[in-house]
Parts: sequence; C-alpha cells; structure tokens
Amino acid sequence: MPPVISVEGLTRKFGQLTAVDNISFQVEEKTIFGFLGPNGAGKTTTISILCTLLNPTSGKAMVNGHDCKKDPRLVRSSIGVVFQDSTLDKDLTAYENLVFHAYIYGVHKKEIKNRVEDALRFMGLFERKHDLVKKFSGGMKRRLEVARGLIHRPKVLFMDEPTLGLDPQSRSHLWEAISELPKEHGVTVFMTTHYMDEAEVCDGLAIIDGGRIIARGSPEDLKRSLGGDVIFLKTKDNRAAGLKIKEILGIVPEENEDELFLTSGRAEEQIPAIIKALPDMVLSVRFQRPTLNDVFLKFTGREIRRQDVTGQDSLKEDLRAYVRRH
Repeated sequence: MPPVISVEGLTRKFGQLTAVDNISFQVEEKTIFGFLGPNGAGKTTTISILCTLLNPTSGKAMVNGHDCKKDPRLVRSSIGVVFQDSTLDKDLTAYENLVFHAYIYGVHKKEIKNRVEDALRFMGLFERKHDLVKKFSGGMKRRLEVARGLIHRPKVLFMDEPTLGLDPQSRSHLWEAISELPKEHGVTVFMTTHYMDEAEVCDGLAIIDGGRIIARGSPEDLKRSLGGDVIFLKTKDNRAAGLKIKEILGIVPEENEDELFLTSGRAEEQIPAIIKALPDMVLSVRFQRPTLNDVFLKFTGREIRRQDVTGQDSLKEDLRAYVRRH
C-alpha cells in the first residue's frame, strides 16, 4: 500500500523565519504517527500545511493521494482535525455538536443518527449526549472533539497536542480511545505531542526541533540507536571530570545544565571505574535505560522541559481560514 501521507522537502517561511525547514517523511495507513518536539519546533505549522490551512513555501505534501496545495478540497474531505484550542459550541449539547458537524460534511441524513451515536459510544459519552458542552470537563470536551472528527469517517485524523492541559486520568482515558482508532475505525492518526509516554506507543515517530526532523523511526529503534544505557553524573567540576572520563574510557561526555551524561554499553562496570577515577569529585551518579527524552537530548543537547511546552502554538488564525473554506 502506498503511504497515506507523503512529504518531500517541505518548507514554510514567515518572512525571515523558517518554521519548517526542508522536512521529508511518510506515514503508513492505519498507524499512529507522532511528531515529538517542544513548543515552536514546527509541529503545528506542519499539521496546518497537511490540513490545507497553510500553503508551503516549497516542497510537496500529499494526503490520501491528493496534493495539499493543488487539491485542498479533496484533502479536507478525507481528513478529521482535533485542534489545540477547543472549537465546540458550548451552548449546544454533545449530540447537537456532532449533528451540526455531520451536516457540514455532507453526511447523508439517514446516516447521521447512527454515526453520531456510534461515535459517542466509542468515546464513552453516550450517556451524556443530551448534556450541554459547557457542563463538560476538559477531558470530556476533548473526547467529544475526537468523536466529532470521526463523524464523516476520515482516512486520517490529525490531532495537535490532543491531551495538552488535561489531568493524568483524563489523558489516560483519552489515549486509550486514540490507540484503538486504527483498529476499530481504520483511521490513520497523525498527532503532535511533547509527552514521552504518548510518543512511546506511536508506530512511527519523527523528532522535530527548530523546524527540522532530527531523527525518525519507531520508538524502540530510536532508543536502540543510542547504543546502550545513559549515565548521568553531577560533580564538583564538570569540565575536569569530563576530561578524566575521556582519558579513562575514551568517551567524551556531554553536559546538560549541571549534569554530565554519556552513553555506555556497560554501565554497571563503568560507573565504579568512573567513581574510582574521580575521588571526592562525584556528587551523584545514576543510570537508566534509554528513553525518548535521552534520544532528544542526544540529538539536540537539551531536554524537552516544562518551559518548552507551556505556551501553545495558536491555531486561531488557521481555524478562521478553515471555517471560511467551509
């Protein structure tokens, strides 16, 4: 099967700012694909191009066999979108929100009732279908937005930071539903996230930073690419300690904030050797199996920190364009 999404040399500039910088990737049908990166990495801009809300400066993007720039109407008819900011009508009930969406997308009148009820059941909201959305919690609103995105049976569902701002329990419930979408509805999910646990369950993943894709692959392949465990050290003098570690192990450690870190295939053996070689210098030492955060740290020299993700990439202007086109 050809890829359901194919991107080649995609670039988007805003004046002198390059938000997306010559990226290429493919997404296979009926999989969950994730963009992992901090705020401002280019995730939302890429989704906006794939959803035909923005035109690329250069490059090519295909969704469901349609060119996003040349055939935007065909692309839009075959995708669903869950934005960062809620776009539900809070003065309507859950049922009314979904019926309205079904009419917009031209769902046959005879099919609307069954489709709406099926989507509400799938997202665990059927018993609350006649409640006003203004009475819903943040997690319930998010689940309703996913249900709305499924009404017209899209081939691809785009989700921009779908669990941002939700409490852990709401995130867990929403993610349980998202993970079932490829199997239960035959939908390909393209999502952006900064949460490592969400990225772990993606079938395919692209790590993006500064508008560029810096690594691609399955989560397991990306972690294996580090070549071993990650050792973290805090010392009294990181520069001197780094030189000594290079001398005894032949490995040049890197520094992130106040910690040294290095990848080792034999952490249990090398930690005692490091401590022995650095008498009275080591303040703390720990090691862990590679994580996606370690992969990001390895390729960028920094972690995805809280301050990198608290500000959302606003889609308000993109949403206005989306509404105008419908």
